[in-house]
Amino acid sequence: MNSIRRPQPSSAARPWPVPPAAALWLAALCAALSGLAGCQPSQPAAAAAPAEATGQASAESEGVTLKRDEIEKAGIATTPATASRQAPETTGYALVLTREVIAQAVADITSAAAAERQSHAALLRSKGLAGTPGAMAIEAQEAAERQATVDAAALALAERRMSATLGRNAPWKGDYASPVLVALASGESKLVRATFPLGSLGATVPARLRLLHLSPAPGEKSFESDSVWSAPADASLPGRSFFAVLKGSDVSEGERLLARTPVGASVAGVIVPAAAVLINAGKYWCYVEDKPGHYVRTEIDTSAPTDDGYFVSAGIAAGAPIVTSSAGELLAREVNPGSAAD
Repeated sequence: MNSIRRPQPSSAARPWPVPPAAALWLAALCAALSGLAGCQPSQPAAAAAPAEATGQASAESEGVTLKRDEIEKAGIATTPATASRQAPETTGYALVLTREVIAQAVADITSAAAAERQSHAALLRSKGLAGTPGAMAIEAQEAAERQATVDAAALALAERRMSATLGRNAPWKGDYASPVLVALASGESKLVRATFPLGSLGATVPARLRLLHLSPAPGEKSFESDSVWSAPADASLPGRSFFAVLKGSDVSEGERLLARTPVGASVAGVIVPAAAVLINAGKYWCYVEDKPGHYVRTEIDTSAPTDDGYFVSAGIAAGAPIVTSSAGELLAREVNPGSAAD
């Protein structure tokens, strides 16, 4: 029996064996290609680096930088911050009294003193004639004693009225011919009554008062009092009241003023000129030149005004150049950078 021979596959159809080393090489190539494809989405992360650098640059460029010709064209000028020491101040309200009150009190005392001197002299003469041929009758003697007593009581009442009106520790100390009292009665000096909030001064009497108009003009100076003493309480305004003598001022009788007096220990700081202060977004600012041509807007506290500006205890060093001319130009350029081209 003849055996059946099965056909053998041709060499073209026979699978080609892959060597192990080549298989490993192909696997590595595929992995490398997959890694390259996976790296493509990471390009936005690489692009974020310049954005961060841009953010740092904008943070470092706060303020306004100008060239020399721009500074001259804008008329920008600076003034070194002046070092100063100031004590915190409390603020009250003051009223300039009319001289009629003082003049009337002085006139009452002068008249009562004259009557008291006359009746007292008459009483002494009457007593000196007692037992002599020229002695006065008993009725006349008693009348002289009564009149002297009445006049002495009238003088004491006039003095107590003045003390109740103008205080017991007034600088004339009972000398009603004192130059201080005469100047007040004539209107040469002004008598001011100032009232401060309860608890703001404790039990002390201020050594001086600083007085200024309710709406002071730019650069207007305050007026400093010569002497201060306690005043009776003001029924219309709760607080502690004081009298002060004011000389050489342009205040009017009956005018209301602001009164300030120091409280507590003094602290170190600088004076920011009033011409340097700007208001923006409800805050007070000034521009400081931290390096040539670069101006930084700095917030300041205006709760301590002075005759020359504002006392600032933090944020500005003594001698720092503060912009006192054309500060508004810098604010316009900072808020609206497009205005730099105008």
